[in-house]
Amino acid sequence: MADAARVLVVDDDEHIRGFLADLLSANRYDVEPAADGERAIELLRTAEFDAVITDLMLPGADGMAVLRAAAARPRPPEVLVVTAHGSIDSAVEAVRAGAFDYLTKPLASQKLLVVLERAVERRRLRREVDTLRREAGDRWGGSSIVAASEAMRRVLALVDSVAPTDAPVLLQGESGTGKELVARAIHYRGPRAGRAFVAINCAALPEALLESELFGHVRGAFTGALAEKRGLFEEADGGSLLLDEIGDMPAPLQAKLLRVLQEGEVRRVGATTNRRVDVRAIASTHRDMAALIAEGTFREDLYYRLAVIPIVVPPLRERREDILPLVQHFTTAHARRLGKEIRGFAPEAIARMMSHDWPGNVRELGNVVERAITLTTSPLIGAAEFDLIFSLGKPAAARRMPAEPPRAPREPPPASPEQSPGSPEPPRAGGDEREKILQALEGHGWNHTKAAESLGIARNTLWRRMKQLGIERPG
Repeated sequence: MADAARVLVVDDDEHIRGFLADLLSANRYDVEPAADGERAIELLRTAEFDAVITDLMLPGADGMAVLRAAAARPRPPEVLVVTAHGSIDSAVEAVRAGAFDYLTKPLASQKLLVVLERAVERRRLRREVDTLRREAGDRWGGSSIVAASEAMRRVLALVDSVAPTDAPVLLQGESGTGKELVARAIHYRGPRAGRAFVAINCAALPEALLESELFGHVRGAFTGALAEKRGLFEEADGGSLLLDEIGDMPAPLQAKLLRVLQEGEVRRVGATTNRRVDVRAIASTHRDMAALIAEGTFREDLYYRLAVIPIVVPPLRERREDILPLVQHFTTAHARRLGKEIRGFAPEAIARMMSHDWPGNVRELGNVVERAITLTTSPLIGAAEFDLIFSLGKPAAARRMPAEPPRAPREPPPASPEQSPGSPEPPRAGGDEREKILQALEGHGWNHTKAAESLGIARNTLWRRMKQLGIERPG
């Protein structure tokens, strides 16, 4: 069958070779027999196999030579070695050299099939992991960074220069500029791309928990430490660790971090021994590091250990050439995810984006585009619609509601049961806002909390606007 796993069977005994070929073929494997090591090595050079079953004792090139030839393939098959009882030590040595397992003669059919199935499954999983790593490299290796501006092209040039090295990098820039994306590009463009990229926000955890997350702990190290735990330095061993918002790391931990970076060893909380780690450190911050050092809240020696290569990621207002490509990138991504046919934004809406300073930088721009595509009912988002959608995302304290229309002085009307004497008239708002709010409410089954979240406003604000616009749930 087309999806059958391919197995190379190597044995100089014709009866054993035939027995294995018949057994595996009957169990839906695609079998290629070889009578000696030289033939097996030739087949390995010209064809791809999922597994190899080879006798250790072969004339000419032995089973160890077959194992080495299999291991040299770009996508190596799993190798099972077959041995007599007297040569088990050699079989164990083969496993240490990379063989999946060993089997002793006489071969037990059921055991062979179980071990072979596990070997084929492990190779399948390894291939899936390799595929995912390649996809991660394609996604994060810099191809997803929009760099139409000269400023961002300079950043990517620095990334290309430092990625092949192990030099620590300090990324500086305002929140939302894409520092983590740059950190991932450094990792996935370098020799550590096949290993783990681990990130931690140093400002998000209290000191005790942050220490445990970074360095790990032993059982009983503190209340609640019910089991031994690896820290993120160990998780990132062989790869890269992003220390996000390093400027907010508590001072006592800075000294411990400096020692780990200098010595290449970590000690779990409560432990008495150190563990070697090989980790590339990448740090990022939106803080003014010179000011922190001057205040005495950040160690100068740690700064110089981290900032071997300093890279400043500029804010979006200083690289406006990137705005339109970013809008196109976000529009394509969100329209595909939401299953919408969106042509984009009208020129007037684009002009508004180009003139905005984007204090939240790329993160804010992406948020606005996602909100617009989520709420729009038109394939082309015009200026008026954009203005309304954009205003919904502003923090409540900064957002102005439509002004109450001016009224000529007159005697107040008699109070009705629905309106107290001092209550203002509900302001007359445009139909666009009313329609958007109705769409959000109907789309979420009149759940006020979810509707408010989709509109980017507080629940109380939604309730107030519904009251002002006279919106009530039908029926």
